Amino acid sequence: MTKYIYKVSQLLAFVPFMAIPSASLISNIGSLSLSPVTKVEISVEDMREEKAKAIDTYFKERSMPLYGTGMTFVLVAEKYGLDWRLLPAIGVRESSGGKASCGYNAFGWGSCKLHNFHSYQEAIEAVGKNIGGANASTAKYYAGKSTKEKLYYYNGTVVPTYPDEVIAIMNKIEADMD
Repeated sequence: MTKYIYKVSQLLAFVPFMAIPSASLISNIGSLSLSPVTKVEISVEDMREEKAKAIDTYFKERSMPLYGTGMTFVLVAEKYGLDWRLLPAIGVRESSGGKASCGYNAFGWGSCKLHNFHSYQEAIEAVGKNIGGANASTAKYYAGKSTKEKLYYYNGTVVPTYPDEVIAIMNKIEADMD
């Protein structure tokens, strides 16, 4: 039952339940004005590109090897129901964005004992799958948990300040959005 609820909640996370009218629309409600209301539509692809650009900008400005993987982070986050900033922030906290990574393991996954990734993209997918709760062997730590709880299990049991440190990096990544 819990798995079903979790899957449904992941699906519904992308469905808008309530639309809030813009100020320009509200100003025209009840008036006789026939001035057109400009509607701005942003596609899912535009949002993906904006998020990927923010990630890549953060990495590029700091000369981090993970530069160029922004879209991979965004797509993996969508696939596993994660905050799009989470995995890049873990990569920054664990290895300075790949500068001190163990091979392609920029996330310190498995206490950096797992060196079998052949690319950053493969590592992003593997860590995303685990933190997203889609790996049965690690799901008890990550499935259905909040971002802060996921970070607690990721490394907060060893470093109590870890969740807050990663969340601060997440906020800096988002600040790079236009």
